[in-house]
Amino acid sequence: MSTGVPADQHLDLTLRVNGAARQVRVPPRRLLSDALRHDLELTGTHVGCEHGVCGCCTVLLDGQPVRSCLMFAVSARDHEVTTVEGLTPDGDGLHPIQRAFQECHGLQCGFCTPGFLMSVAGLLDDNPDPDRNEIVEGISGNLCRCTGYQNIIAAVERAAELIAQSSGDLPRADAGEPAPERAAPPPPYGAAGPDVPGAARDEDAGPEVVS
Repeated sequence: MSTGVPADQHLDLTLRVNGAARQVRVPPRRLLSDALRHDLELTGTHVGCEHGVCGCCTVLLDGQPVRSCLMFAVSARDHEVTTVEGLTPDGDGLHPIQRAFQECHGLQCGFCTPGFLMSVAGLLDDNPDPDRNEIVEGISGNLCRCTGYQNIIAAVERAAELIAQSSGDLPRADAGEPAPERAAPPPPYGAAGPDVPGAARDEDAGPEVVS
């Protein structure tokens, strides 16, 4: 005889989200993305394709980026979940990654941005000083339909710089600290001029393309 929970029955779960224990009552097949958005009202986690392709719903599970639309909420029990709200739990200033995206113009409509922020958080936690190829690989699971990704790559490089300046450690979801002040933001990628990062390349090579 099966000991599973009937599909029409609800489960009482305790989920650790952004450093705090949260109680939810959900159907067994409630997706983690839906539990975060609808049951816990953490609407910073966006839902796009619902097939794990676009990366909009990315959160951290025990520090590693995962697609919350591909997980049941019950699967997150006994794990630490961090959403984009957890980057600055006290609402005091911007997390270094958020600040870098702002400085480097790494967002346009913003729908994909929370997923990028969480993927970058996982990337920089594992690799605090990634090179450009590692950055491209690290964000390859997130889709943006507005940009050419150049400014997003610039934002990741800037985020690594800000984190190194602050302490060398990525702030935890339950202890975020504001990034240090910067006199002026760097120019966005794609701008012209010898002092623009990434612009010093063979003029005949054409624009850099990131797939």
